[in-house]
Amino acid sequence: MQTFLRIVEAGSLSAAAAQLGMTQPTVSRRLQTLERSLGLRLIQRSTHTMRLTLDGERCYERAKALLASWAAFESELLGAREEPDGVLRVIVPHAFGQERLIAPLAAYLSRHRSMAVEWLLHDDRAIQDYIAAGVDCAIQVGEVTDPGLVAIPLAKVPRIAVASPALLAGRAAPRDAADLAELPWLALRTYYRNDIVLTHRPSGRRKRIAIRPRFSTDSLYALRSAAIQGVGVGVGSRWVMTEALRSGELVRLAPDWEADPLPVSLVYPYASHYPARLRRFIDLIRADAGAVFQGDEE
Repeated sequence: MQTFLRIVEAGSLSAAAAQLGMTQPTVSRRLQTLERSLGLRLIQRSTHTMRLTLDGERCYERAKALLASWAAFESELLGAREEPDGVLRVIVPHAFGQERLIAPLAAYLSRHRSMAVEWLLHDDRAIQDYIAAGVDCAIQVGEVTDPGLVAIPLAKVPRIAVASPALLAGRAAPRDAADLAELPWLALRTYYRNDIVLTHRPSGRRKRIAIRPRFSTDSLYALRSAAIQGVGVGVGSRWVMTEALRSGELVRLAPDWEADPLPVSLVYPYASHYPARLRRFIDLIRADAGAVFQGDEE
């Protein structure tokens, strides 16, 4: 199955062979063995093209999940016998990496005294080659599109619309999504720029709002600060807005409406063996994921 995944992700048997450090006939034999054992044709090949069959598409998705599950199981078996040491290199989003993830990081370092951590703040979801960069893993917000990475779902981050009371100029906070279109807006460029879709939680109705942002940023903290200053309406992760909502610096707009929650995953490259430093970090982050990524209601 690992060879099958590598064929699909590399795009050809020859490319997979080069990546695996083996001959193309060996890769081909492994594919044929898997197909015979399943009694299915997984890949349709011709002289110049290769494509997955419908069975191959199903097998690919299930194989990824199965191998990720096996990696977690293997970590449990090996973890009791191996104490981590060395340096763990982790890429984390700016907002989570500066605040919510610091507590589990501190717990990790407290438990494993021989470890050091390089904590790299980065919001770019297009980082392709983790191995070449020497990165052990990353916390990624948004959909994981790189098929060469193991992705462990951690949580979904709720997002809400907020504004400063000053922006409303004494008016009551809008209750319906349609009323938000007339207000000045802020854009969080990583996730929305010129429009945003909100969902009415009680009914499931969806409303697309076209916006012309007065202020655009790639920083969630900058968006919150601009909202507090009355520059415009912003949509951001609920946990970032909670304290400002409690203090009255912000008010929630259209409280029955929310933007689609953002998935958060822990991602790392496929490998035949994962070092203890990574396995222990994965276990800790998975255990704390709910409290870290979703936070409290305002």
